[in-house]
Amino acid sequence: MNATAHAHLDESLATRLIAKAGLADIERKVRAGERLSFEDGVKLYESPHLAAVGLLAHRVRTARHGRKTYFNINQHVNYTNICIYSCKFCAFAAKEGEERAYLMTPAIVEQKVKEQLHRPVTEVHMVAGIHPTMPYEYYLDVVRAAKRGRPDIHVKAFTMVEIEHMLNISGKSEDEVFADLREAGLGSCPGGGAEVLVDRVHKAVFREKTSPDRWLATARKVQQHGFKMNATMLYGHIERTDERVTHFMKLRALQDECGGFMAFIPLAFWPYHTDLENYGHVTTGHLDLRSIAVARLMLDNFPHVKAYWIMLTQESAQTALSFGANDIDGTVTEEKITHDAGTTEPQALSEAQLAHLIREAGYEPVQRTTVYEEIGAEPAAVMPPIGAPAAPRTEPAGARRRPAAGPRAAEAGNG
Repeated sequence: MNATAHAHLDESLATRLIAKAGLADIERKVRAGERLSFEDGVKLYESPHLAAVGLLAHRVRTARHGRKTYFNINQHVNYTNICIYSCKFCAFAAKEGEERAYLMTPAIVEQKVKEQLHRPVTEVHMVAGIHPTMPYEYYLDVVRAAKRGRPDIHVKAFTMVEIEHMLNISGKSEDEVFADLREAGLGSCPGGGAEVLVDRVHKAVFREKTSPDRWLATARKVQQHGFKMNATMLYGHIERTDERVTHFMKLRALQDECGGFMAFIPLAFWPYHTDLENYGHVTTGHLDLRSIAVARLMLDNFPHVKAYWIMLTQESAQTALSFGANDIDGTVTEEKITHDAGTTEPQALSEAQLAHLIREAGYEPVQRTTVYEEIGAEPAAVMPPIGAPAAPRTEPAGARRRPAAGPRAAEAGNG
């Protein structure tokens, strides 16, 4: 029996399981293609029957994408960790003068991209802190540098926090700033910096940084100027269930208005060495899978939901593919933020390793561009390492939540 057969559950049995879980009303809406309400979202989070919630999300995922699961060949460049903000959930940021503070020149960014020319990388993902003194032109130069390093690469860069900062310091109109970014080579934007889009959480843990309303307003501007982007939610700290659902409702409304979101990526909070370290427990696999599933059900107008393997671990990302996710992210290469938090996952996976993870879970690996154009045939089932050992890991699955070798933790500015 193959993996796909193991993943199958008789429809009548699934329907009985969902009804027994008290979710028959939501199942009826999902089958009819009706939009779920705020109350439905809360109910999905609070239901003790995770398997039933996952079944509902899996139906939506399968109806939209069948067995296809997307990945891409990308690399990360975090060009500075120097930041003017002091968010309570973040330990990645440094202040000028600290020993661990760094700032990449455009020449270094160019070199980072050139270091991967031996691999068929299609995307460079660039996010960073908000530097106190770098001028507007620096951000354009960072994008230009990446394009010099590899002219055909897609530059996915700058959270809404970084975009808002550029708009504020540029001395130019919005139209001029976005025209400058497009001319420099910006292709799309990631989804980090949204955190939880409610005022209570903003005031409690990231009051200095972009507010929920300003994040949404900046995302609206980005999309109205023709750029695609992603969206995230940082969960597992002080937010309440109703606030997570409010976050979904706000993203869904903006997608109705603009339609420029490509994927939603739930980001689990890593607390080590942050001001919230002693607040409570780290996220569990139970909450991680539920966050994927509820997102897939609530965000009916988002084409894709991503299981970011570096944060979830490879094993949990595989499981998330049966809980609503249809994307496992990419090869990554030199990711700093989550590794500073002590993840035991490798720095990178090859495209063949990603395809193996997807195939083993019973799905079809499909390589994509940043904007979800399908490219090429799936890689052969050979898994050469690209800087990280491909041997099976022996640590327990829970090891991802230990501080391990990483000295600090960080908000994951991914997506």
